[in-house]
Amino acid sequence: MALVASIHVDSGWQMPEINLKDVDGSDVSLASQLGEKGLLVAFTCNHCPYAIAVWPRLIRLAATLKKMGINTVAVNPNIHPDYPADGVPAMAEKIAEWGIDFPYLADETQDAARAFDAQCTPDLYMFNADGRLYYHGRIDDYWKSEEQVTRHELLAAAELLVADENAPQPQHPTIGCSIKWK
Repeated sequence: MALVASIHVDSGWQMPEINLKDVDGSDVSLASQLGEKGLLVAFTCNHCPYAIAVWPRLIRLAATLKKMGINTVAVNPNIHPDYPADGVPAMAEKIAEWGIDFPYLADETQDAARAFDAQCTPDLYMFNADGRLYYHGRIDDYWKSEEQVTRHELLAAAELLVADENAPQPQHPTIGCSIKWK
């Protein structure tokens, strides 16, 4: 069953101070990943059909955002013994298989997902250079088939962010698999 994330767009909401581990066990702070213009934090995983459908777009979009001064971090909140397909070894395999060239971090305690009030995979949050929430919404208007996308909403929001414009309205929630809470 699909879950639609609620929209949390409070331009005063500061990105929480969070440290997570990458697949090699190294600590990574989200704040250290902020680009010159901002940071996209994508709560996602390996096994959810919604996340799988969006991963190729997310990877390509991350490269575009990087050129715009916005870095990307993926966070997997589904580190759960009942879901080995989302475990850290599987994350390492997906990094190699899919060519993920930005940090893919394990939220083993699920504290990051709770701090963000993330609800599904994928769930996307874009912050400005000051670490303030700018956009919380979907990547585009049709998760199932990239060929049927008519609005690239995350990219449009990023363009407004780097132009120092107001965030787009409305911001449509993501749809995905529920986070596998422990």
